[in-house]
Amino acid sequence: MLSTYDIGIDLGTANILVYSKNKGIAVNEPSVVAIDTSSKNVVAVGSEAKEMIGKTPEKIVAIRPLKNGVIADFDTTTEMLKQILRKAYKKMGIGFRKPNIVVSIPSGSTSVERRAIHDAVQNAGAKKVTLIEEPVAAAIGAGLPVDEPVANVVVDIGGGNTEVAIISFGGVVAYHSIKIGGDRLDEDIVQHVRKEYNLLIGERTSETIKMQIGYALIDHEELFLEVRGRDLVSGLPKTITLSSYEIRNAIKEALLHILEAIRATLEDCPAELSGDIVDRGVILTGGGSLLNGLQEWLSKEIFVPVALAPSPLEAVAIGTGQALKYMTKLPAAVK
Repeated sequence: MLSTYDIGIDLGTANILVYSKNKGIAVNEPSVVAIDTSSKNVVAVGSEAKEMIGKTPEKIVAIRPLKNGVIADFDTTTEMLKQILRKAYKKMGIGFRKPNIVVSIPSGSTSVERRAIHDAVQNAGAKKVTLIEEPVAAAIGAGLPVDEPVANVVVDIGGGNTEVAIISFGGVVAYHSIKIGGDRLDEDIVQHVRKEYNLLIGERTSETIKMQIGYALIDHEELFLEVRGRDLVSGLPKTITLSSYEIRNAIKEALLHILEAIRATLEDCPAELSGDIVDRGVILTGGGSLLNGLQEWLSKEIFVPVALAPSPLEAVAIGTGQALKYMTKLPAAVK
């Protein structure tokens, strides 16, 4: 039985989401921490810290302590988790009682990476920490019958990586992970603008470009967007106009890698489950799955139906929060 104080955490490269069965998504904050380099103190966490990216004085640095879904900076991650959990406890009305926490981890993470995530969450104030594989959490959050002997194919496109998994009877049957996600698309846009226009743009600008005029490799009506940045020749501010066609070409290589990972996973599928995939198709989760035209493009390329999860951004967090119901049925996925 789930206790009131059981909560799930989607510890993502781009965002951290905290889910409780009573409040739903209690906290959804960017995985960014602003640090004072002289005193090593944490100045801000989450949205407040993200606002500071590229705008801080020299001694304050905004960093992402998670890279590709795993911890790159242990102490900073622990401090970030403490502050985010404090916000969540306040919203949920949790006093001094320590909750049981379920955290999502990439399927391909090593035992050292798993231990680091476990210890960071434990140090942030958990009574008991349970780790669940991210694709399984995403499938639960998308409402798929993960405990039944049918094939559930999940493509989770996060900030730092893309995970593709075929889940059946509570375990991962076939799996591929690549270190390409939404952040890589942003980087490709930054590099394209720098190369073609000698213009330097920031992380947040490239993310806006991707969301507004970024498209998968499909035919669409050409869109335009005015973008401001710093001219690398004169050093002065400059405005240019970008087309959705050139952005599509800029992110083409990364999208083809994602397609390759999906194809490789489907090729590893046992013959008995292949029929299920033709009928049930593929479910997309994660922020990267919201790219314009992605569903349509993937469906054409892999010849099976492709659907978007009901809440793609929140699927993993919801799945972690609901995972405890499946504890006895998911021995392979829950650690």
